[in-house]
Amino acid sequence: MKIEFDTKEYIKNIAKGKSHFHTFINKDSLAAGIIRLEPGEEDTQAPHESDEIYYIIQGDGFLNVGGKDYVISEGMSYFVAKDIKHRFHGNKEELVALYFFGGPDS
Repeated sequence: MKIEFDTKEYIKNIAKGKSHFHTFINKDSLAAGIIRLEPGEEDTQAPHESDEIYYIIQGDGFLNVGGKDYVISEGMSYFVAKDIKHRFHGNKEELVALYFFGGPDS
């Protein structure tokens, strides 16, 4: 079982690819990954089947949860309940966040 994960490498790979996220742990009880958005890049997430937590590594902008905007900033964490519509937007800098699901990434 893998226990070390190079999140810096995942961020570099996301920048080179077509997807703006990478899930690096995906188990029945927990999923974790990185989301990276360039300024103006659309966040195409759909509501998830599990509760989720975001930890902002870097960037700015907003997280819209259930129709309400929350200002995001580095070092802050945000909770999104399962089945709630949410998306990042309005970032003027590269946005990088670590995410955790209370179940698999589906």
